[in-house]
Amino acid sequence: MKIQWYPGHMTKTRRMIAEQLKNVDAVCELLDARIPVSSRNPDVDELTAGKPRLVVLNRADQADPAVTKRWAAYFRDRGCAVLECSAKDGGGVERFSAAVRTLLADKLRAYAEKGQAGRTVRVMVLGVPNVGKSTFINRIAGRKTAKTEDRPGVTRAKQWVPVDRELELLDTPGILWPKFEDQSVGLNLAFTGAVRDEVMDIEGLACNLMAYLAAHYPAALTARYKLEPGPEDSGYDLLQKAGKNRGFVMRGGEIDTERMAKILLDEFRGGKLGRFSLETPEEADHA
Repeated sequence: MKIQWYPGHMTKTRRMIAEQLKNVDAVCELLDARIPVSSRNPDVDELTAGKPRLVVLNRADQADPAVTKRWAAYFRDRGCAVLECSAKDGGGVERFSAAVRTLLADKLRAYAEKGQAGRTVRVMVLGVPNVGKSTFINRIAGRKTAKTEDRPGVTRAKQWVPVDRELELLDTPGILWPKFEDQSVGLNLAFTGAVRDEVMDIEGLACNLMAYLAAHYPAALTARYKLEPGPEDSGYDLLQKAGKNRGFVMRGGEIDTERMAKILLDEFRGGKLGRFSLETPEEADHA
């Protein structure tokens, strides 16, 4: 399945990040907890080298909690601080300021020794489109400051967002695109709604998702769609079975798989199927 994507102002964004790094104390990288590899730009490591980094695993409420714990350990092993949260409902967001201050404890101590206690800490917030960056910033700031919209790349320019007297965030345009060379990256982004459905083959996408869930979370399909995935079942077979069980039978006995495909994706994204992770640290290590 060919994923269409639009890199937009990627070069401009990279330049802006490089220029602004000297003005910030730390970098906060927002990832989707369900797809931490697919939802990041691999250039961030190189772009922000040398700056303390806080990795925020957003949408943790929709991810498999056991897998998220392993992802948190994975990023900590790589020298990052980690915060699990759900920006949409606010869960975990209240720990952000403390996480930043813990990350920068040595720097803050040095400031205090120089008589600069209370100096404003500045944090750059990075994230690929649709990872929930604006919602996250608005939650932390306690008001609607960053423009949010449920489509990729709405934040257009950098803006400083004061959180309190001692903390400011630098919001950056969400156009640090992921790398789409790996087909699974494009699929994972499409499953979670980060790629617009209008440019996707929805049935093909749903078949891929069905196959993944059957392999990794079969009980969820049984509970929701009253089907038992068999070893011979393809994603399309499962889509047909689910459609039949839902009563999506058209004239002549044909199953309306397109309707079922839309239902599957809506229910997956809406959390009605359960909590799932589509990537594991073990896979990342072997990539």
